[in-house]
This record gives sequence, structure tokens and C-alpha cells, in this order.
Amino acid sequence: MKIELTTKSRLGDIDFSNLPFGKHLSDHMLVCHFKNGQWQEPEIRPYGQLEFSYGLHALHYGQAAFEGMKAYRKADGSISMFRPLDNFARLNKSAERLMMPQIPEEIFMNGLKKLLEIDEKWVPSEDDHSLYIRPFMFASSEFIAARQSDDYTFCILTSPVGPYYSGTVKVKIEQEYTRATGGGIGYTKAAGNYGGAFYPTAQAIKEGYNQVIWTDHRDHKFIEESGTMNLMLLVGDTFLTPPLTDRILAGVTRRSIIALIKERGWNIEERPISVEEIVEAARTGNLKEAFGMGTAAVVSQIDTIGHQGTNYTIPAPKDGRAMEIKKMLNDIRLGLVEDTHHWMMDVEIAQPA
Repeated sequence: MKIELTTKSRLGDIDFSNLPFGKHLSDHMLVCHFKNGQWQEPEIRPYGQLEFSYGLHALHYGQAAFEGMKAYRKADGSISMFRPLDNFARLNKSAERLMMPQIPEEIFMNGLKKLLEIDEKWVPSEDDHSLYIRPFMFASSEFIAARQSDDYTFCILTSPVGPYYSGTVKVKIEQEYTRATGGGIGYTKAAGNYGGAFYPTAQAIKEGYNQVIWTDHRDHKFIEESGTMNLMLLVGDTFLTPPLTDRILAGVTRRSIIALIKERGWNIEERPISVEEIVEAARTGNLKEAFGMGTAAVVSQIDTIGHQGTNYTIPAPKDGRAMEIKKMLNDIRLGLVEDTHHWMMDVEIAQPA
């Protein structure tokens, strides 16, 4: 692996007490090119500019996918990543659907570990802070014929981040626009899935909401995701979450939270959930809590659900199940409790000679 270190770190320019999500990028990045049917030697270099022309294939045909994951500064000062192999596997699943090559594990994992070792000072130690990790791949041939690219570029960027949402959120049940359709690419982390969501989300924001709850593409009768997150609802004493389909992203945080809920012996059902059922539960007070689950926000409490012009207030207790689940996850990530699930992967930092 080639390594070129920056001659001037930007670390001193960062206010770690004020970290807007995704704004500040760390000093170095991992880059690896796929050419002539094989992956080239990966390299770590200073964060910088792209080296392509306006004929870049990804700009014209959208062959691009990414992942979102995090590394944490544990209570003892060490650094550990949360379930990186799950994100590696999901990126390759997205790549398969988008006709992009599979990334070898040694390129992904060895490159990621070395990148974090080099930029370890960028991992925050403040409460509710972490180093967000963005692996991504895009088509990097330079032609405008409508077919898959020949060349690809894999890259990893990192960014120190604070909380994604500063408090609870208001969501609107979306019944006009669609995030994903059956047989499509909704289960992947394709870049286009997110670009297509910006407009309906912006319309919801104009109405006073933070995000939308996506519904099925055919009849808008069943809930699917909440913005860029999976959705969990506590109805009575039972957690409900929609089952995975080819329209719903298989969230790593979702999988982890389901495991923790089952471990606690709490009731949980993965099944289709109708809009009508949730609106009725909210109206009668049987919807006890609601929250989004994802890498960026981890657990984001929902205090309002809007449907057809009516807003329903949802309890968002600071000592409720949502916050208890978030604490369970954070305690594992920060090394405050035993990691019985083996979700954390420590990063070895070489000591100066």
C-alpha cells in the first residue's frame, strides 16, 4: 500500500465542540482504482481533488454506491469500529446490483485500519461524538455511452461528527412521492436513492417537519422507512418494524437494535405495518414511542407524526425504551460493558519509536 502523508494537518482548524455532521473531512483518504479488470494497489494520500474530466461516467449514469459507518473513542482512549464487516458486505451487495466490481476484503479492511491509524487524532472523545466513515465506489471511465463503466474508483473518507439531530424530530407520512419500487434498487445504498428523496423531504420541511415516513410505492398503505433511517414503533408493549424487502435498506443499526430487544426479552414483530394501524395507535395513545434507527443518528426519537393535515403527538421520554436502547448501544461502542456480540473491532495504533 502506498502512503503519502500530508505536510500540513488541518486538525488544528477544527472546533471539536461544534461539529456539523459531515462538514469537516479528515486529513487523509484511501483511494484504489479498478482498471483492466483488476484492482490496482491501494494508496492513502492527503484529502484532495478528483482527477477526472466532465465525461466521468458516474456523473452521467449514476453508477455510485456508498456506506456509512463509525469509529468510536472508547472510555480507555482506544479506537474501535462498529461492525465494519457488515458494511463491507453491504457495499459489495450494492455493487453487485449496480454492475460494479466486488471490493476485496483485504483492500477494504486493511486500508480502513491503516487510514484510522494515521488519522486517529481525528476521532473525537466528546459524548455522543464519533468518526463517521464514508466508503464509496463510483464508475470512473470517461465516456458517455449508456452502458456500465469499465473502470471504477473505491475511496474512504472520514469525518469527525457530533449528533445528527440535536433533539426529537417531526415526521410526515408521505403519500404522494415514493422512495423505492419493487424490483428496483431500494435495498442498496445507491447514491441516486438519496438524491431522489431530497425534493419530497424539502416539501415536508416547508410544512414544518424534519423528515418523511416513506410508504409503499403501489398504494401508500404500508410504512417502510423514516427518511434515511429504518423505523421502530412501540405499540402497547410490542416493538414493530417493517420486514426487509427489496425496497428497504437492511440497516446495520436496525439489525443490532433488534438483537438487543430480543436479548432483553421484549416483544418485537417484524411485519407489514399499515398507515391506518399506526395513525389509529397514535390517535388513541397506544403508540408509546417511535424512533428512527441508522448510523448517522443511531436512535432518533420521533415526537410528532403528521398524516393528511393532522399531527399526532408521540411520547419521547428521556427514560423510555428508545433512550435505553441507545444507551445499550453506546455502552458497547465505548467499551463500558462487555461486547458479548463481538460487534466492535479495535484499531491498533502504532506507538512512536
